[in-house]
Amino acid sequence: MSELSVRELPLFPLPEVVLFPQEFLPLHIFESRYRLMLKSVLETDSRFGVIRWDPVKNKMADVGCCAQIIKHQTSEDGRSNIVTIGQQRFRVLEVIRETPFLNALVSWIDDEPIVDQVQLDEIKKSVFVALKDVVSLTGKLMDSETKLPDELPEMPRELSFWIASHLGGPVADEQQYLLELQNTSQRLEREYELLNHTRRQLAARTALKDTFSNADQTNN
Repeated sequence: MSELSVRELPLFPLPEVVLFPQEFLPLHIFESRYRLMLKSVLETDSRFGVIRWDPVKNKMADVGCCAQIIKHQTSEDGRSNIVTIGQQRFRVLEVIRETPFLNALVSWIDDEPIVDQVQLDEIKKSVFVALKDVVSLTGKLMDSETKLPDELPEMPRELSFWIASHLGGPVADEQQYLLELQNTSQRLEREYELLNHTRRQLAARTALKDTFSNADQTNN
């Protein structure tokens, strides 16, 4: 393992929060230990690790995502509002200090090299179609216009991170699993399973809604 792939990183454990690369995360810093952490990272490279804390298991995850501070504002009482963006993922090798805030030795991780680009592109297409269907059916069910962002990531890995970050509901376990995967195809395949399941549920609910709507029109 090269020296550049390992570094010391302050950690910010957050209950049920999973940050992904290139996703924004606003934070309100008020605890004294994290005020100290913020001061420390702003004096260096403005980076710290966001890592999920599981309150049920009372345990910190092994893999997190480095956050870069891109905006910060501190009030007179010492509280701060910051905006961060996710960068590299990391694996915790060793917690080397716990006070006044967590510091750990971490190694950067990334997805494995692509073996079959054609297969990956096919998986990406299937995921994209399922994603569009879910958005469309959601809008139809809610009687509102919903659409995907114009600047949706084009690259398979980045698209997989975007989808993982925008999963709905209490899905921290699933998001943590997707964050830890180091195979783009496997991540997209799992996301297709999730999206396809949601698509089927929404389609059934939409059909039921249409049936009742048609019945009401007939009765009137």
